Amino acid sequence: MSTLLDSAPVATRTPPVGAAPAAHQSFDVRRIPGPFGAEVVGLDLSVPLANEDFARIHRAHLAHHVLVFRDQRITPDEHVRFSQRFGPLQIHVQRKFQLAGHPPVLVVSNIRENGQPIGLGDAGHFWHSDLSYKERPSLGSLLHAQELPSEGGDTLFADQHAAYEALPSALKARIDKMQAEHSYLARYDELRARNPWRPALTQAQIDEVRPVIHPVVRTHPETGRKALFVSEHFTTRILGLAESDSHLLLQELFAASTQPRLQYRHRWQPHDLVFWDNRSVVHLAAGTPDHLRRKLYRTTIEGDRPY
Repeated sequence: MSTLLDSAPVATRTPPVGAAPAAHQSFDVRRIPGPFGAEVVGLDLSVPLANEDFARIHRAHLAHHVLVFRDQRITPDEHVRFSQRFGPLQIHVQRKFQLAGHPPVLVVSNIRENGQPIGLGDAGHFWHSDLSYKERPSLGSLLHAQELPSEGGDTLFADQHAAYEALPSALKARIDKMQAEHSYLARYDELRARNPWRPALTQAQIDEVRPVIHPVVRTHPETGRKALFVSEHFTTRILGLAESDSHLLLQELFAASTQPRLQYRHRWQPHDLVFWDNRSVVHLAAGTPDHLRRKLYRTTIEGDRPY
């Protein structure tokens, strides 16, 4: 039985002009055991979605933050087409790891061919919200399993609405109007030291990811709910505070944002497509043993300027 509140209002995004009409599909949206998340069973994303089906998926995404589409045997073109229903796609600064012929698709993989990595192997090493270092961070990301290890490779998500709501009232009042800097380069040298194959950035790439300022607490543009919007990967400092005070406050917020009770752990199954809301959750790659192969394809949807 679906647990989705189908009566909730939602804007309907239509397919591109000239697209063939799509047939309605019968599918279920089922809550995943845990604090949030749902799986979508019986939906075939290899064909365009009817408007009513898309609207239902959109509502489910807002309600559950993380959607797991099981057994999606889709091509990269179909992956991109579904992603684009939610908005324009963002191109990752690591163009070296774009899927050939599909610039919006980032290859996330620990596999090496001829001694060279085929994808971004250490993506998600620290808790983060994708592309929070951009002026318009990601609305959501869609990660499609291509090749999975026999052990490891899980992805953890933490609910940032619940994290904010659980803060003491005095701390909420303190941070509600604060702003923080986000930078793609915040821990880049640290990651390169761990993984020497991670490419050095050109000056043009550095210019593309200049630091940006966002609110510490953001309001979800579609639901109106408040959420923490800081992460150990990309948030460097809180404006208006001394460096030591900024560091202490960020450490407190990082710890509050990733408590185990706020987490959903996704254990990947073949052909899973996982779609999460970067305005509502942060995520972390749990790690894969070096001798096991893992490859996934990711798209990211452009979002709004946080407020």
